[in-house]
Amino acid sequence: MKRFFVVLLIAGFCLGQAVMAEDDPLNIIAVFAHPDDADGRVAGMSIKWARMGHNVKWVSITNGDAGHQETGGARLAQRRRAESAAAGKVYGIAEYKTLDYHDAELVPSLHIRKQVIREIREWDADIVLGLRPNDYHPDHRYAGTLVMDAAYMVVVPNVVSDVPALKKNPVFLFMRDRFTKPNPFEPEVTVIVDDVYEQIIDGNICHESQYFEWLPWVAGKLDEVPEDKAARREWFKKNRKGRTSITPEMRANLEKWYGKEKAAKAVHAETLEIAEYGRQPSDEEIRKLFPMLGE
Repeated sequence: MKRFFVVLLIAGFCLGQAVMAEDDPLNIIAVFAHPDDADGRVAGMSIKWARMGHNVKWVSITNGDAGHQETGGARLAQRRRAESAAAGKVYGIAEYKTLDYHDAELVPSLHIRKQVIREIREWDADIVLGLRPNDYHPDHRYAGTLVMDAAYMVVVPNVVSDVPALKKNPVFLFMRDRFTKPNPFEPEVTVIVDDVYEQIIDGNICHESQYFEWLPWVAGKLDEVPEDKAARREWFKKNRKGRTSITPEMRANLEKWYGKEKAAKAVHAETLEIAEYGRQPSDEEIRKLFPMLGE
């Protein structure tokens, strides 16, 4: 099978050769901290990749067993794993995997880094999506660090030698966040998701324990959550507008990829920042890796 080999220059060493077959499916993996982290950030583009026949896998490093006001432990982990699986089916992605590390206890340890390396290698990833290592939640920060720590190691044969090293380094990208210190998020690949927005909502609301129980409780708004299922969906849509809202910086990036006319009409979009580690793609390669751009 033909694959996508890339050139990565680190300390003057060439690790591969840039060749991509147009008809080969891409392998995309998102690695994050909790079941539901990726749903609000990259569900739309994941739906689009999957519809185009590309292989998309999501991996939550923790099992989410601390994220609730009334229940926790194995019972909550089981519930959140089921919610994630249901969401993955709505998005049409290949797998929504939940590892079994404890929520609120994640640290960037060597053995977890090795697990992240294995996940990326076993998926033969062309694209790796992760969280930035500056965020309000320590699990988010350390999940971001774990992915970045794996960025070079996935091509080193003597690291995690029980799984063959990748022959090319994937493109690593950060998911969107609102934090500005020490540096703000910079939108570099922005995808219009208006046409899949309702599907994004349907997948997100599979995480009932989070969006209708835990997060409203933390925000002091639990009494505002409707009982009726349809009303809950509309309530959720109203309260999550910021997740796909388009900032001026995102609008400018949309113009680059879609042109001014399409960019001006867009209402909902998801965006990524290219990490300095991993492959540094050209604009031409970005269009191959994100074939939904310009649609």
